[in-house]
Amino acid sequence: MTVKTTVDVRSIPPPQRHPLIFGTFDSLAPGEAFILVNDHDPKPLYYQFKAEMEGQFSWTYLEQGPNVWRVEIGKS
Repeated sequence: MTVKTTVDVRSIPPPQRHPLIFGTFDSLAPGEAFILVNDHDPKPLYYQFKAEMEGQFSWTYLEQGPNVWRVEIGKS
């Protein structure tokens, strides 16, 4: 995967986070990825990706807290 960008949502209001993340994902070409930086484990986001994008994404934890979570999200 080629990492295209980093999206740090820690300062973004919660209602705006998922639209920003999915918009970033939609802009990726197959084989590209972005790094998500968050202040909590984005497990609910993972389940939303799994429900809506099954087989179209990869999810790799790069850092798992306790204060910062970093996840590489790639497009298949």
